[in-house]
Amino acid sequence: MTLKLFSRFSSKANEKHNLKNKSKKEIGDYGEKLAVKFLKKQGYKILSTNYKVKYGEIDIIAKDGLFTVFIEVKYRSKKLYGLPSEAVDKHKQNKIKYVASQYVLSHQDDNLLMRFDVVQITDGKIELFKSAF
Repeated sequence: MTLKLFSRFSSKANEKHNLKNKSKKEIGDYGEKLAVKFLKKQGYKILSTNYKVKYGEIDIIAKDGLFTVFIEVKYRSKKLYGLPSEAVDKHKQNKIKYVASQYVLSHQDDNLLMRFDVVQITDGKIELFKSAF
């Protein structure tokens, strides 16, 4: 899968953290924590984390200027199985879009400018793909 890259920012995740023997949930939570820190440094205002509805979840919802941004975070300690962002396939994108539509309905804002970003964390490096899909 190729992501459309309009903007790409990266940073080193300078926190060392022992993730051996951790559950997928604990590893995911750690990745999301790193992503939130990174996004705040990029000027994002975090509105919500782990926004859930019956059909799915969005890792982070934030404001970036006029945009409400729905952010999927993907973390892998190594690139052995490909880049984390490659896991955001069409099925996952559609699921995120559906959950985002539920968020918009619940906030009754028809004039909302939306964007879908992906944060990829691998090998200690954090990358932000704005307007990923």
